[in-house]
Order: sequence, then C-alpha cells, then structure tokens
Amino acid sequence: MSGSSRKLSFVRTLYFRVLVGVVAGVLIGVFWPGVGESLRPFGDGFIKLVRMIVAPIIFLSVVVGIAGVGDLRRLGRIGLKSLLYFEVVSTIALLLGMTVAAIVQPGRGMNVDVHSLDTKVVAKYAAESKKTTPADFALNIIPDTFAGAFTQGEILQVLFLAILTGLALAMMGGEPRITGAAQAAARVFYKIIGVIMEAAPLGAMGAMAFTVGKYGLATLLVLGKLLLSVYITSVAFVVVVLGGLCLVNGINIWRLIVYLREELLIVLATSSSEPVLPRMLVKMENLGCSRVVTGLVIPAGYSFNLDGTSIYLSIGALFVAQATNTHLTIWQLTFILFILMLNSKGAATVTGGGLITLAGTLTALGTIPVAGVSLLLGVDRFMSEMRSLTNLIGNGVATIVIAKWEKQFDAERARLVLNSKLAPEDQLLMEQNSSVV
Repeated sequence: MSGSSRKLSFVRTLYFRVLVGVVAGVLIGVFWPGVGESLRPFGDGFIKLVRMIVAPIIFLSVVVGIAGVGDLRRLGRIGLKSLLYFEVVSTIALLLGMTVAAIVQPGRGMNVDVHSLDTKVVAKYAAESKKTTPADFALNIIPDTFAGAFTQGEILQVLFLAILTGLALAMMGGEPRITGAAQAAARVFYKIIGVIMEAAPLGAMGAMAFTVGKYGLATLLVLGKLLLSVYITSVAFVVVVLGGLCLVNGINIWRLIVYLREELLIVLATSSSEPVLPRMLVKMENLGCSRVVTGLVIPAGYSFNLDGTSIYLSIGALFVAQATNTHLTIWQLTFILFILMLNSKGAATVTGGGLITLAGTLTALGTIPVAGVSLLLGVDRFMSEMRSLTNLIGNGVATIVIAKWEKQFDAERARLVLNSKLAPEDQLLMEQNSSVV
C-alpha cells in the first residue's frame, strides 16, 4: 500500500474522525463558550442513541454465549472468579488513591470554613446516597417485570435476565432454532451500532464543547493539585497494576490501549464509558476472549469493576478532609476504605454516582463535613473523563485475565490482532460470526 493510500485510509477511520471532533469541541468551548454550551444536545443525543441499543445487545450476546456453554458449573466458576477479581483490584485502586492523597495532600492549605459551604448544593447527593444501600442495590438487580429491565436500561437487570434465559436454553440442550434466531438478531443490532457510531464525531464534538464551554479551562487551575493527583494516580494504576496483570498474561498494555483507541477517545469526549459498551463486547471477543467470558465480565464490570471511580472516591474523600482541616485517625481511614469498598458498587449506575457515593461515605463517617463535596462540583466533569478511561481499560484487562484463568483465551489470535497482522476482513468475520465459547 502506498503512502498516500495509507494516509487516506487513516483519514477514513473512526479514530481520526472522533479526534477531529474532540479538537473542534475544545476550540469551540475555548473561543465561543456560549456556542459550546448550546452544543450539549449533540453529545447527549449520541449517548441516548447508544443507550437505546445497549440492553438488547447485552441480552442477546450473553444468551447466545451461555446457551453454547453446556457446563453450568463453568458458568458459576466464571462468575465467582469475576467478583473476586473485581473486589481485589478495586481495593488496590482505593488503597493507591488514599496513599497518593496522603502524600500529596491536594487539599492542604485551602482552610475552607465549613460554615461558608452551600449545603443545599450537595443535599440531593446526600439524599440519593440513602437510597443506594448495598441491600437496595442487590434488590434492584431483580426487575419488576421482564420487559421493565429493557425499558429502564438497567445493565445489571438485563444481565440477570440474560443469564436466566441462557441457563434455560442450556438446560434444553441449546435449542438450535432459538439460539440461531438470537445470533441473527444480535448481528442486526451490531449493524445498528455500526450506523450509530457514524455519529460519534458529532457527539464527541458536542460533549467536549459543552464541557469546556460551561466549566472553562480556568477551572482546572483552581483545583489543579486535586486534578493532578487523580490523573497521575490513574495513569500509575494503569501502567503498574493493570500493566503488570497484562504482562503476567502475555499482553502488552500499550498495545491493548492502542487497540482500544477509538473507544477511549469516545469515552474521553463524552466522560462516560457506557457509549462504547457494545463495541467492547465485540473487540474483546475479537481479541481472543471467549464469548461467554466477554458477555459476563464486561457488563458486570460496568457496575463492579470501577477502578477509576475507586481512585477518584478515595482521593476525593481525603481532599475534603484536608481542605476543611479535618484530622483523621488510622481507624477512621480504615473505616473510609471499608465503606468505599461497599458503596463504590451501590451507586455505580446512578447519574452522578461518584458524588452520591462520596456523599454517602462522608455521611456514614460523620467526621468529614458532607458539604465539602461541593468543592468537587466544578471539576467533577474533568475528573470523570479520567475515571471513565481507567474503568474502561480495567474492564478490558479483567476480561483477558479471567478468560486466561478459564483457558478460554486465544493467545495466538491476540498476538496477531495487537500486532495488526490480521487482515481486516478476518477481523470483520470474527466480529460478526464469532462462536468461540
């Protein structure tokens, strides 16, 4: 392929088009902030387009994967290993965040007067945190009706129904006609996602223009130390912890990041990892992870494997304590860690979940003023970008690790894909017709 042909091919890629959208959004937000704020519907509209298709894709993918397993004990083993992995790795993220916050002390010297804080601003977050206890979270996994899970777009509810349906089909011997129909329907929905992704550059531009236009880059300077702490800790976690896990399993973390570049760029622009969930299902299976592992780990990881959110919460809690000159004993720090281990899962799918969880944690502790959460409101959107990026990479690594544990990982295929030695048509075939279980 000639140099000009390669350049033309790159220009046509989704990655390049989304990158142009992100740059355009930043420029609009900086030079025409009013226009930037008015472009919010483009970003919100793109996210809504993807959300409307997420539930059926998760349902059909998981059903087809489980129906083809045949061994229900293996399914249970995958689930238990996934939960164990999620808890261990997210706890490491919490500990790393608390360590960095204790060393850097991003809130030190702010000397914020608690009485000067606007308690009304965080009242809704504190109130919402009372509705997201672990028991409520567990009960919410069970939908009121079968169709209700799809209309409400609750990922865990859809996953729960998919597992039940897949188990029923597996007990019936796979029911080739029903399974075949589900496979055909899944291909249709993936094609719809392909069409929707053509709007990703426009959505990225609108979301980025709104963020920069509304909050302004100047906001970053006010709480720059806090932002720097979150960003550096997240990068260190990806490189050291996730990179180490990849290395042990024969994967280069940098090549994995390059492989997921389109998804990461969309997440960066929209500050949410949800729009790329369907693409993650395809890309991790294309990488060599089995369909059943991918179908279980990726959706569950969106609620349980939130490494970036864990880092944000631990640093945020200590930042508020430092900014308000609240002294914490070693026992109180341990209690914060314990509460975050529980709460970080409870509000995962709620809008503003990070702030809700943080407010709930501070309320449970009782010594750090909950009103201090208002200090994070101005830069929460910018921190959301990094925590979403970390969450996405973390879920990709989790899928590889668990697939490797279960001996359901094609290492040779992964090597070819990550080294770009697999022909595009072969990749497309894998994406659309993969039957690896």
